Amino acid sequence: MAILAICDPRVKDRAMNSTLPETILVDRDGPIATVTINRPEKLNAINTATARGMSDAFDMLSADDDLRVVVLRGAGDRAFGVGADISEFKDRRDDPNQAQDYEDSWGPGLARCRHPVIALIKGYCIGGSMGLLPETDIRIAGESSTFAIPAGRLGITYGHDDIAKLKRLVSHAHALEILLEAAQFPASRALEIGLISRVVPDDKVEDEVYAMAERIAANAPLSARWHKKFAKRLQDPAPLTPEELAEPYACFATEDYDIGRAAFADRTKPQFKGR
Repeated sequence: MAILAICDPRVKDRAMNSTLPETILVDRDGPIATVTINRPEKLNAINTATARGMSDAFDMLSADDDLRVVVLRGAGDRAFGVGADISEFKDRRDDPNQAQDYEDSWGPGLARCRHPVIALIKGYCIGGSMGLLPETDIRIAGESSTFAIPAGRLGITYGHDDIAKLKRLVSHAHALEILLEAAQFPASRALEIGLISRVVPDDKVEDEVYAMAERIAANAPLSARWHKKFAKRLQDPAPLTPEELAEPYACFATEDYDIGRAAFADRTKPQFKGR
């Protein structure tokens, strides 16, 4: 159902899409949204307008309490994305100051999205596109997908923040292997080192992603948002405050807890409200 809905113009979020560049599309199927990087003719390379649009899209989706899951994908079957659009580099990354401004222009929308985000990966997942993966929560790839960070082949250096993000998913040694070798590697290797969550046959990627999205959407959305928030907070080595340690108990004052407890007792399917 959800997979067909992506191509159905009736479910496109027209109001949101009207504020975004054509290279970012947002579709809705009930509580599940899909954000598509829409530059298939460029293998979904991300230019500045696309990066800003993606950040803006995630900011708007994050503010929507009726939403429960977001899927991030590239248009078509050839690429999740091949990273930053190199054709912009001469004008936008030609000196250190320009490069820093360029990086800042990508925006924090994906990183601060409250809802669970699943990356749907087909084909190439290279450079800056691969750099999006640590900001997603679950990553499912087709078995022929290919990964790489070729910065070393371009004379580009990844910064502290980008390396720290990569190390959320892979070990220190594997992060250096990816950066220093700058070589492409298959989905099987990406799964082995923890970069992605699951590998499935190429023709099953969409089925797998949207089946998972529906399972997540059926659960209590407040629980999902809290779990995501707490897991992200634990990436910070600073000690938890007493207020932070107490926050998990707030779930017991929610309507969703009452709904879930009653449904469990009655052996019925809970209909959570996000309250």
